[in-house]
Amino acid sequence: MKPDLIVRTPNQKLALRLPVRALWVLFGMMIALLFIIGLSLMLGSYPLSASQVLDILWQRPADETGTTIVWEFRFPRVLVSIMVGVLLGLSGATLQNITRNPLADPSLVGVSQGAGFAVVALTVLMPELGYYYRPLYAFGGALVVAFVIQWISAGRTGSSTMRFILTGVGVAAFISAGTSALLTYGDINRATAALGWLAGSVHASNWQDVWLTSACLFALLPILMWASRPMAAMRMGPETATGLGVNVSIARWGLIMLSVALAAFAVAAVGPLGFVGLVAPHVTRRLTHSGVGVHLLITAAVGGLLVAVADLFGRTAFAPVQIPAGLVTAIIGVPLFVWLIMRQQARTEL
Repeated sequence: MKPDLIVRTPNQKLALRLPVRALWVLFGMMIALLFIIGLSLMLGSYPLSASQVLDILWQRPADETGTTIVWEFRFPRVLVSIMVGVLLGLSGATLQNITRNPLADPSLVGVSQGAGFAVVALTVLMPELGYYYRPLYAFGGALVVAFVIQWISAGRTGSSTMRFILTGVGVAAFISAGTSALLTYGDINRATAALGWLAGSVHASNWQDVWLTSACLFALLPILMWASRPMAAMRMGPETATGLGVNVSIARWGLIMLSVALAAFAVAAVGPLGFVGLVAPHVTRRLTHSGVGVHLLITAAVGGLLVAVADLFGRTAFAPVQIPAGLVTAIIGVPLFVWLIMRQQARTEL
């Protein structure tokens, strides 16, 4: 068994214990992401070799068509897909940790649907407000849904695992009905634009999406890493967390808002992508066991890799027909969700 790596600050006030296996897994995920980025830049209806891609990236003389395809279409698309996967993976991991619910996922408990409803309402009813209001509306819609689900699912004895997930499924269905009503009775051109966005596709991503998504990610990731210590305590139960000095009520609502923000900004960028927040944390647990901080980093890498691979497969497998990445992630996630439900039923009754 490989020893853990201990990292200490010079004043010895902070020490981090990092499992060597987890660090190798994280390194492998980074290499896999670079490999997928390379494949995404090379493959498509206009194939490019690795040397051509490198020439284009280093801005050496190359054909203008390849340069346009790489810089205007493929590069922003793969970057957005990775960052959206990172946001959704972190959102799902945060939800699962604070609720102690292995089935928690923003797309299953209505958070993504709330964000999607808000953005569709903005697109259909108030298109003049513009693109930059999307994250704010998505965050507001997702936050309202999160509060409603938490309020309904909290009983006299606290939040129940299955009550939480079933409440989320019911609220998600109700919100989806409202979204369908907006698409049915709204202006046909606006509804068509919103419908394409709801498919969860990154095919229209551009550099504007890259800058906006990266700004959200780099603003929220340090906060999430700072919150990993109270999250680790809450994962052991509210009584233990209270004994360790954590204000459970404040920490719970703060982490829920953080999880909602992560999912909302991802949905605002490319639309709802189902099951990424469910799959990524479970894959990470299968790869390695580690503390919450390292677990979050590996989950982020797994989520980014999952969406990037889903987008690449949907773009190239049946070319020239493009399958939205959201459909591919659903095909992967549904069997896992059914397996987790069966596993949960074996442990406890509904």
